[in-house]
Amino acid sequence: MLYRYGKDNNGRPVKKAVVYTREEHLIPAYKIDPDAFKIVQRLKDNGYTAYIVGGAVRDLLIGKTPKDFDIVTDATPSKIKRIFRNSRIIGRRFRLVHVIFGLKIFEVSTFRSTIDGSVGNSFGTIDEDVMRRDFTINALYYDPILEQVIDYVGGVRDIKKSILRPVIPVDKIFVEDPVRMLRAIKYSSTTDCQMAWSLRRKIKHSAHLLSPVSPSRLTEEMLKIINSGHSFEIVSECLATDLYMYLQPSATAMMFNDPQFEKNYLMNLKSLDELVSKDKDARLGKKLVFLIKDFILTLTDWKKEILNSSSVGEIYIKTWTECRNFVLPMNPQRTELEYAIRTSLREIGISIKLPKKVLSQPVSQKKDTATKKKGSGRKKKSKKVNDAV
Repeated sequence: MLYRYGKDNNGRPVKKAVVYTREEHLIPAYKIDPDAFKIVQRLKDNGYTAYIVGGAVRDLLIGKTPKDFDIVTDATPSKIKRIFRNSRIIGRRFRLVHVIFGLKIFEVSTFRSTIDGSVGNSFGTIDEDVMRRDFTINALYYDPILEQVIDYVGGVRDIKKSILRPVIPVDKIFVEDPVRMLRAIKYSSTTDCQMAWSLRRKIKHSAHLLSPVSPSRLTEEMLKIINSGHSFEIVSECLATDLYMYLQPSATAMMFNDPQFEKNYLMNLKSLDELVSKDKDARLGKKLVFLIKDFILTLTDWKKEILNSSSVGEIYIKTWTECRNFVLPMNPQRTELEYAIRTSLREIGISIKLPKKVLSQPVSQKKDTATKKKGSGRKKKSKKVNDAV
């Protein structure tokens, strides 16, 4: 085992990080994406420090193959851009660089400073950057050239002990970024790292901090849950810690009022996880079905609608509006939600085959169109529900 040294305020040498060698961390070289390796190599060849960082290192240590390889360096975004022609700078507050290899996008960031806490936008050093990471299991740096894991915060030890421990002080971590509560639940559910009772209690007492978070960020987190393959475990824990009411308030309210709806909702999440495990590339609309199917059943007496030959167009418009409100603040792609609604209605026995022009209209326009058709003097047969059963 090696150590990385720094200096204290008196200039005396002090241990800052543990350096694990290949024989100690046992990360197989073949699991490193060759293009991620190239990025690190190019940055080093140009005189900069560079590491694979965060979740990729965590996954490699627990034996998983990472989905993404994020890279951190002391080169600034403009310098990274000069080195890689196949790149673009993104972000307004804190700029990052996306380096593109075909269909793969690698996020390359500059070490961040702690001068403004854990959410500031200033560049810093690796010693500061590590203190900006949320949990110890995500605060590890891997040098694929030297095949060394750099551990400043005991992350390797916590992975071995299956412990989820924050890097940032508990009284600041969720105040500075409330979304970290959702990440804590996700990491605990997907890595088998257990949260301490005190951390779980802190999350429950801090749940209200999610209230002002933007719908776009909540949508991003909700989509991660849907695509995780662990939605049942994550949502169950979010319900227990009062977080889910901010992700899906309508669903949470219905589960609170109706134990049977809660049971069905959670069972559907298990089916969702089975779908994701079998087909990771399944379209989002197929996955959204599991969130809305039982809600749609509560909207009306569907047997009566079929017997009364209700208009398919009117049924679709009303159902779309209700489902759109039900999944708020999540804002999935419109075509995917439409696909989920049509699939759910088909399971009931109602086939929706509306013209693309109608499907692409805003809801208000659809209502106007339906009203005009109803009031027109033409004697035209409208398509009935029982025609499609």
